[in-house]
Amino acid sequence: MRNHIYSVEPENNNEYTQKYNQAYSRFAGIYDWAVKILPVWRNWISTATPHILGPDVLEVSFGTGYLISQYASQFNTYGIDYNWELACIARQNLQKSCVQAELQQADVEYLPYPTGTFDTVVNTMAFTGYPDGRKALTEIYRVLKPNGRFVLVDIDYPHNQNHLGVYATRLWASLGDIIRDMAALFKQSGFDFTDQEIGGFGSVHLYIANKQVSSES
Repeated sequence: MRNHIYSVEPENNNEYTQKYNQAYSRFAGIYDWAVKILPVWRNWISTATPHILGPDVLEVSFGTGYLISQYASQFNTYGIDYNWELACIARQNLQKSCVQAELQQADVEYLPYPTGTFDTVVNTMAFTGYPDGRKALTEIYRVLKPNGRFVLVDIDYPHNQNHLGVYATRLWASLGDIIRDMAALFKQSGFDFTDQEIGGFGSVHLYIANKQVSSES
């Protein structure tokens, strides 16, 4: 039985978003450098790539573009990120890698795409930074095609409640991440999903969530 204490979402969504947007702007260059040299981080987010289905793929919150550069040449690839500085660095990184993707600055809560556009939406180590998880997931669900797939790598409590994993999860929360009961959120939003622990003593999870299609539709 779970006895985890999940985060309370912020009362002021805009204030929360702007706070972290300013932090990413200040440390965009350091963040890019860290992702490139830290093998553990790269290994975590790279677990998403084998589960991507095409031809049309969207990465939400692509950061400085490390992951999107690994698969973009295989698909019709699009990406959005809220932070302007990260988006600029990502464009430079893709250009250096001779990889093409259509990147733009945008908000996950207001994705600038028609309903049913993508076969897969990818999101790695960013969902816990959104102030309204249900609204973000609703938008992701909207832009997916029928039977489309959401591939998510992020933080949640370990299944076996081991002390190191629980401590690691609480450490992420203390740094400002919003830790949610993703199983409940997926069910509420209309996704079938699998949940695999991939690191951090069980605190880092890979979710493969498939958009359910009503038999009446």
